[in-house]
Amino acid sequence: MSFKAAQRGAIAPFIVMDVMRAAAAREAEGANVIHLEVGQPSGQAPARVLEAAAHAVRTESLGYTLALGRDSLRERIAHHYQRAYGVSVAPERICVTTGSSAGFLLAFLAAFEPGDRVAVAAPGYPAYRNILQALGVECVLVPVGPDSRWQITAGVLARVEGKLDGVVVASPSNPTGSMLSAHEVAELAGWCELRGIRLISDEIYHGITYGRAAATAAGMAAAPHALVINSFSKYYAMTGWRLGWMVLPDDLARSVECLTQNLYISPPTLSQVAAEAVFECLDELEARVAAYRANRDILLAELPGAGFDRLAPSDGAFYLYADVSELTNDSPEFCARMLAETGVACTPGVDFDPLEGTRTLRFSYAGSRADMIEAARRLKAWRK
Repeated sequence: MSFKAAQRGAIAPFIVMDVMRAAAAREAEGANVIHLEVGQPSGQAPARVLEAAAHAVRTESLGYTLALGRDSLRERIAHHYQRAYGVSVAPERICVTTGSSAGFLLAFLAAFEPGDRVAVAAPGYPAYRNILQALGVECVLVPVGPDSRWQITAGVLARVEGKLDGVVVASPSNPTGSMLSAHEVAELAGWCELRGIRLISDEIYHGITYGRAAATAAGMAAAPHALVINSFSKYYAMTGWRLGWMVLPDDLARSVECLTQNLYISPPTLSQVAAEAVFECLDELEARVAAYRANRDILLAELPGAGFDRLAPSDGAFYLYADVSELTNDSPEFCARMLAETGVACTPGVDFDPLEGTRTLRFSYAGSRADMIEAARRLKAWRK
């Protein structure tokens, strides 16, 4: 007897996870692997986060919280917007989520109907298009490159054919690390607002920037209907704690709350308690950003010697996106060969760009300085 299987699950895999599995298999065989594929901070969460979690385990019941999260954490996040950006965000507009991944799912469910058209940059984070596809929303891939510094801008959107219902932007971007200026964020927000296009601003790499701060769409007068999504995973180094947040527009606040209640009741309580302490760890977090900058500088200096000399501007996050069209037109095979022959794992561009990704790849420099130096040495020796 055959059973029906829903097509919602017939989406592309998150290829970086496949690369991680291949790298783990090599390590299980005794090989030394340098992980430049995975986009997560190395090491543990900040010390005060660990202390807060340990105290909560001993003293709190850790039952369900409100669907939108603990009031005290939402107030901390609201204070963060005032301190970091000088903007006022009411705690009532903040929804704590089970990672930014849940934030994207909630945002797409609340904002779009099946058949709607949502613009996403190519290259861009693959889960955007895969979640949209699973929900029956058409993902309109918008090619971006050096002319717009690898970002969707108002000018880029103006060239997209057909009606759009939404657009997802990320600044700093995964995989390129490129950023929108404050002027560009405001211009894009206003452009979308005038046309009834829902703006979803992915700000999960805010805090990890080099030279200038990232601009938020939260609290922006030009963007009263925008959704902002952030995370405790990247700058705050709490990946496995699975915690993020959204800043909601008034017209979607109740629907997001109802979706949250029904999809997963509430975010993990222990993670919420621990996350309140992370805002007291800014010195430790800034030291991590300084380490990322040093890692970036090592790779920027050394990778051209291995033939990786066509790189997108890494203004933020912890990625370098390389054009390897002079080396290959099959990035998955190239990355597999690199792993097999050098022990350096990186992610093929097809994960981020179904249009041109066969000729690109992404390096993550979130690991240790020693790993960056050794990876560069191996790659230079490999390319001789």
